[in-house]
Amino acid sequence: MSNYLQQPQQIEQNSFEIITRLIGELRPDYRFVDADQEAVIKRVIHTSADFDWLDILHFSPDVLRRIRDGILRGCTLYTDTTMALSGINKTRLAQYGSECRCYVSDPRTVQIAQSRQITRSMAAVDLAMQESGENKQREKIFVFGNAPTALFRLMEHQSTEHQSTEPQSSLIAVVGVPVGFVGAEESKHALINSGLSCIAAKGRKGGSNIAAAIINAILYRMPEVKHG
Repeated sequence: MSNYLQQPQQIEQNSFEIITRLIGELRPDYRFVDADQEAVIKRVIHTSADFDWLDILHFSPDVLRRIRDGILRGCTLYTDTTMALSGINKTRLAQYGSECRCYVSDPRTVQIAQSRQITRSMAAVDLAMQESGENKQREKIFVFGNAPTALFRLMEHQSTEHQSTEPQSSLIAVVGVPVGFVGAEESKHALINSGLSCIAAKGRKGGSNIAAAIINAILYRMPEVKHG
Protein backbone atom coordinates (compact mmCIF):
# COMPACT_ATOMS: atom_id res chain seq x y z
CA MET A 1 0.00 0.00 0.00
CA SER A 2 2.99 2.33 0.30
CA ASN A 3 3.62 2.42 -3.45
CA TYR A 4 1.59 5.52 -4.31
CA LEU A 5 2.31 9.21 -4.74
CA GLN A 6 2.11 11.20 -1.53
CA GLN A 7 3.60 14.58 -2.52
CA PRO A 8 0.81 17.02 -3.45
CA GLN A 9 2.94 18.99 -5.91
CA GLN A 10 3.96 15.82 -7.73
CA ILE A 11 0.38 14.57 -7.81
CA GLU A 12 -0.80 17.82 -9.34
CA GLN A 13 2.05 17.91 -11.87
CA ASN A 14 1.34 14.35 -12.94
CA SER A 15 -2.37 15.14 -13.23
CA PHE A 16 -1.77 18.03 -15.59
CA GLU A 17 0.63 15.95 -17.66
CA ILE A 18 -2.07 13.28 -18.00
CA ILE A 19 -4.67 15.91 -18.93
CA THR A 20 -2.38 17.31 -21.63
CA ARG A 21 -1.70 13.83 -23.00
CA LEU A 22 -5.37 12.86 -23.04
CA ILE A 23 -6.38 16.05 -24.83
CA GLY A 24 -3.81 15.20 -27.50
CA GLU A 25 -5.19 11.68 -27.80
CA LEU A 26 -8.90 12.44 -27.59
CA ARG A 27 -8.91 15.76 -29.45
CA PRO A 28 -5.80 15.87 -31.66
CA ASP A 29 -7.12 18.86 -33.64
CA TYR A 30 -8.09 20.88 -30.57
CA ARG A 31 -6.29 24.19 -30.10
CA PHE A 32 -6.58 26.54 -27.13
CA VAL A 33 -7.19 30.19 -27.94
CA ASP A 34 -4.22 31.23 -25.81
CA ALA A 35 -2.19 30.21 -22.77
CA ASP A 36 -4.52 32.07 -20.39
CA GLN A 37 -7.59 30.13 -21.47
CA GLU A 38 -5.58 26.92 -21.54
CA ALA A 39 -4.61 27.39 -17.88
CA VAL A 40 -8.23 27.93 -16.85
CA ILE A 41 -9.72 25.09 -18.88
CA LYS A 42 -7.08 22.58 -17.79
CA ARG A 43 -7.57 23.45 -14.11
CA VAL A 44 -11.33 23.03 -14.49
CA ILE A 45 -10.72 19.63 -16.10
CA HIS A 46 -8.32 18.81 -13.26
CA THR A 47 -11.05 19.69 -10.76
CA SER A 48 -13.84 17.76 -12.49
CA ALA A 49 -12.12 15.02 -14.56
CA ASP A 50 -14.52 16.12 -17.30
CA PHE A 51 -13.17 16.88 -20.76
CA ASP A 52 -16.46 18.47 -21.87
CA TRP A 53 -15.00 21.69 -20.49
CA LEU A 54 -12.91 21.97 -23.63
CA ASP A 55 -16.10 23.00 -25.42
CA ILE A 56 -18.51 24.46 -22.88
CA LEU A 57 -16.55 27.23 -21.18
CA HIS A 58 -17.25 30.65 -22.68
CA PHE A 59 -14.85 33.58 -22.34
CA SER A 60 -15.95 37.06 -23.30
CA PRO A 61 -13.27 39.19 -25.00
CA ASP A 62 -10.47 40.30 -22.67
CA VAL A 63 -12.21 38.93 -19.57
CA LEU A 64 -9.11 37.25 -18.14
CA ARG A 65 -7.06 40.42 -18.38
CA ARG A 66 -9.90 42.40 -16.80
CA ILE A 67 -10.08 39.99 -13.86
CA ARG A 68 -6.30 40.00 -13.39
CA ASP A 69 -6.09 43.78 -13.52
CA GLY A 70 -8.99 44.11 -11.09
CA ILE A 71 -7.32 41.78 -8.62
CA LEU A 72 -4.10 43.78 -8.92
CA ARG A 73 -6.01 47.00 -8.15
CA GLY A 74 -7.48 45.46 -5.01
CA CYS A 75 -11.06 44.34 -5.64
CA THR A 76 -13.65 42.29 -3.77
CA LEU A 77 -14.84 38.92 -5.01
CA TYR A 78 -18.35 37.85 -3.96
CA THR A 79 -19.30 34.18 -4.10
CA ASP A 80 -22.77 32.64 -3.94
CA THR A 81 -21.71 29.78 -1.65
CA THR A 82 -19.36 29.23 1.26
CA MET A 83 -17.99 26.26 -0.70
CA ALA A 84 -16.75 28.53 -3.48
CA LEU A 85 -15.40 30.93 -0.87
CA SER A 86 -13.53 28.08 0.83
CA GLY A 87 -12.10 26.81 -2.45
CA ILE A 88 -10.56 30.12 -3.58
CA ASN A 89 -6.94 30.67 -2.58
CA LYS A 90 -7.48 33.70 -0.35
CA THR A 91 -3.83 33.89 0.67
CA ARG A 92 -2.82 34.36 -2.96
CA LEU A 93 -5.69 36.81 -3.45
CA ALA A 94 -4.58 38.89 -0.45
CA GLN A 95 -1.07 39.17 -1.89
CA TYR A 96 -2.56 41.45 -4.53
CA GLY A 97 -4.66 43.47 -2.07
CA SER A 98 -7.94 41.77 -2.95
CA GLU A 99 -10.41 39.86 -0.82
CA CYS A 100 -13.28 37.39 -1.09
CA ARG A 101 -16.65 37.43 0.66
CA CYS A 102 -19.82 35.38 0.81
CA TYR A 103 -22.97 36.92 2.27
CA VAL A 104 -25.38 34.03 1.78
CA SER A 105 -25.44 33.25 5.54
CA ASP A 106 -25.09 36.84 6.73
CA PRO A 107 -27.93 37.83 9.13
CA ARG A 108 -28.60 40.89 6.96
CA THR A 109 -29.08 38.59 3.97
CA VAL A 110 -31.56 36.45 5.87
CA GLN A 111 -33.52 39.56 6.84
CA ILE A 112 -33.54 40.91 3.27
CA ALA A 113 -34.64 37.54 1.87
CA GLN A 114 -37.52 37.28 4.35
CA SER A 115 -38.70 40.85 3.90
CA ARG A 116 -38.56 40.75 0.09
CA GLN A 117 -39.67 37.12 -0.28
CA ILE A 118 -36.64 36.21 -2.40
CA THR A 119 -33.89 33.60 -2.16
CA ARG A 120 -30.91 34.22 0.12
CA SER A 121 -28.67 34.08 -2.93
CA MET A 122 -30.58 36.98 -4.45
CA ALA A 123 -30.50 38.88 -1.16
CA ALA A 124 -26.74 38.34 -0.92
CA VAL A 125 -26.34 39.99 -4.33
CA ASP A 126 -28.49 42.91 -3.16
CA LEU A 127 -26.28 43.29 -0.10
CA ALA A 128 -23.07 43.11 -2.11
CA MET A 129 -24.30 45.67 -4.62
CA GLN A 130 -25.13 48.18 -1.90
CA GLU A 131 -21.83 47.87 -0.01
CA SER A 132 -21.18 51.15 1.76
CA GLY A 133 -18.38 52.86 3.61
CA GLU A 134 -14.76 52.16 2.69
CA ASN A 135 -15.74 49.39 0.30
CA LYS A 136 -18.20 51.47 -1.71
CA GLN A 137 -15.68 52.31 -4.40
CA ARG A 138 -13.98 48.90 -4.47
CA GLU A 139 -14.47 47.12 -7.75
CA LYS A 140 -16.41 43.88 -7.73
CA ILE A 141 -16.12 40.43 -9.29
CA PHE A 142 -19.01 38.02 -8.78
CA VAL A 143 -18.27 34.30 -8.69
CA PHE A 144 -21.37 32.08 -8.97
CA GLY A 145 -21.25 28.29 -9.02
CA ASN A 146 -24.55 27.26 -7.55
CA ALA A 147 -27.38 29.80 -7.67
CA PRO A 148 -29.04 30.80 -10.95
CA THR A 149 -31.23 33.23 -9.01
CA ALA A 150 -28.10 35.12 -7.92
CA LEU A 151 -26.96 35.41 -11.50
CA PHE A 152 -30.37 36.61 -12.70
CA ARG A 153 -30.47 39.10 -9.81
CA LEU A 154 -27.07 40.54 -10.70
CA MET A 155 -28.15 41.06 -14.29
CA GLU A 156 -31.29 42.84 -13.06
CA HIS A 157 -29.11 45.20 -11.03
CA GLN A 158 -26.91 45.92 -14.03
CA SER A 159 -29.91 46.55 -16.26
CA THR A 160 -31.29 49.02 -13.71
CA GLU A 161 -27.94 50.78 -13.39
CA HIS A 162 -27.67 51.28 -17.13
CA GLN A 163 -30.95 53.19 -16.98
CA SER A 164 -29.85 55.30 -14.03
CA THR A 165 -27.84 58.50 -13.76
CA GLU A 166 -26.34 57.35 -10.45
CA PRO A 167 -22.68 56.21 -10.22
CA GLN A 168 -22.11 52.68 -11.46
CA SER A 169 -21.16 49.78 -9.15
CA SER A 170 -17.72 49.15 -10.70
CA LEU A 171 -18.49 45.59 -11.76
CA ILE A 172 -15.36 44.14 -13.36
CA ALA A 173 -16.56 40.72 -14.46
CA VAL A 174 -18.73 37.72 -13.61
CA VAL A 175 -17.77 34.07 -13.33
CA GLY A 176 -21.12 32.39 -13.93
CA VAL A 177 -21.13 28.60 -13.72
CA PRO A 178 -24.26 27.61 -11.74
CA VAL A 179 -24.96 23.89 -11.91
CA GLY A 180 -28.38 22.27 -12.13
CA PHE A 181 -31.64 21.78 -13.96
CA VAL A 182 -33.84 24.72 -12.91
CA GLY A 183 -32.68 28.01 -14.35
CA ALA A 184 -29.00 27.12 -14.49
CA GLU A 185 -28.66 26.80 -18.25
CA GLU A 186 -30.98 29.73 -18.85
CA SER A 187 -29.13 32.04 -16.45
CA LYS A 188 -25.76 31.31 -18.07
CA HIS A 189 -27.18 31.76 -21.56
CA ALA A 190 -28.54 35.14 -20.46
CA LEU A 191 -25.16 36.08 -19.00
CA ILE A 192 -23.32 35.21 -22.21
CA ASN A 193 -25.72 37.45 -24.14
CA SER A 194 -25.87 40.23 -21.55
CA GLY A 195 -22.85 42.19 -22.70
CA LEU A 196 -21.21 41.77 -19.28
CA SER A 197 -17.59 40.69 -19.20
CA CYS A 198 -17.82 37.07 -18.13
CA ILE A 199 -16.62 33.51 -18.00
CA ALA A 200 -19.65 31.23 -18.25
CA ALA A 201 -20.49 27.56 -18.66
CA LYS A 202 -22.79 26.56 -21.48
CA GLY A 203 -25.44 24.04 -20.52
CA ARG A 204 -26.22 22.48 -17.13
CA LYS A 205 -22.72 21.74 -15.86
CA GLY A 206 -20.90 23.85 -13.31
CA GLY A 207 -20.59 24.05 -9.55
CA SER A 208 -18.88 25.87 -6.71
CA ASN A 209 -15.73 23.80 -7.22
CA ILE A 210 -15.61 24.89 -10.86
CA ALA A 211 -16.10 28.54 -9.92
CA ALA A 212 -13.24 28.36 -7.42
CA ALA A 213 -11.02 26.52 -9.90
CA ILE A 214 -11.46 29.29 -12.47
CA ILE A 215 -10.37 31.98 -10.01
CA ASN A 216 -7.47 29.88 -8.75
CA ALA A 217 -6.26 29.25 -12.29
CA ILE A 218 -6.13 33.00 -12.86
CA LEU A 219 -4.34 33.58 -9.55
CA TYR A 220 -1.75 30.83 -10.12
CA ARG A 221 -0.92 32.15 -13.57
CA MET A 222 -0.60 35.80 -12.55
CA PRO A 223 3.15 35.65 -11.73
CA GLU A 224 3.80 34.39 -15.27
CA VAL A 225 1.85 37.19 -16.98
CA LYS A 226 3.25 40.61 -17.75
CA HIS A 227 0.95 43.25 -16.36
CA GLY A 228 0.65 46.64 -17.91
